[in-house]
Amino acid sequence: MKVLASTGREDVAMVYVVDLGDGKLIECVESVQPPIPREDKWVLLVSTMFGCPIGCSMCDAGGHYQGKPSREQILAQIDFLVKKRYPDRVIPAKQFKIQFARMGEPTLNPNVLDVLDELPELYDAPGLMPSLSTVAPKGCGDFLERLLEIKNARYSDGHFQFQFSIHTTDESLRDQMIPVKKWSFAEMEAYGQRFYAPGDRKITLNFALAKDMPVEPGVLRRHFDPSMFLIKITPLNPTYRAVENKLSSYIDPQIEDNGYDIVEALKNAGYQVIVSIGEVEENLIGSNCGQYIKRHLSAPQPISDGYTYTIQDYPG
Repeated sequence: MKVLASTGREDVAMVYVVDLGDGKLIECVESVQPPIPREDKWVLLVSTMFGCPIGCSMCDAGGHYQGKPSREQILAQIDFLVKKRYPDRVIPAKQFKIQFARMGEPTLNPNVLDVLDELPELYDAPGLMPSLSTVAPKGCGDFLERLLEIKNARYSDGHFQFQFSIHTTDESLRDQMIPVKKWSFAEMEAYGQRFYAPGDRKITLNFALAKDMPVEPGVLRRHFDPSMFLIKITPLNPTYRAVENKLSSYIDPQIEDNGYDIVEALKNAGYQVIVSIGEVEENLIGSNCGQYIKRHLSAPQPISDGYTYTIQDYPG
């Protein structure tokens, strides 16, 4: 593993471009959420694929798929980020979140499961909480069955965060946003009811919400019990793919509480709703999930509201 370049700010987020061999590049990220100190919450994002075959309409990782990192290659990303801060692998953060979300659809790489099974033995980290988000592509059933076993054995009582990325309740628009065969809401519902146990965190239904993408509370209530599922709505990141597909964010990242009609309707339907707005600076750094620095480096015309930090050779 060779770290080629980095970009960002140590007090917000750092993105690292890594060669894991054969010239295949991935990215990994470490971040904090000001004003929360690193000792309270520290977040790593690691890649589970070289690029991604899904091709979501807002994600810059799509279109460059070159295969699946091994268990060792995924662990190498984590270990690099950990040892930069904590060489003894003792991590004091009250919440130490590892998101398998930088590049790639994790359920298409079974090596992710081996990593999840080993993590608790590799670090002294009482706050360890893995986070896995999936669009639930067809054929992911075997992966998710083993994930359920690992969660129950290793990460019960709220130490695991699981998320379905949906983005809209309109099936045709969902197919446009996520252009692969995938689980229906009924299939997600059935799995979620088995996955959730008392003491667990609620399963997240994630909407990186673009304008004109419906989120109908009635559709959600037919499938997703608010006692087991919560709604997270995030701004649509300023990616090259989003610009190409003429997608703009429903949520204004500059305004945390703007009385959004969709948010109020979902709350009235009984859901816990999180409007998750991170640091706007992360857009400039390009550290948000699914953003792909390689796309920025090859772009003939850089977008104005993202990826504006200098990408520097990594010293060492």
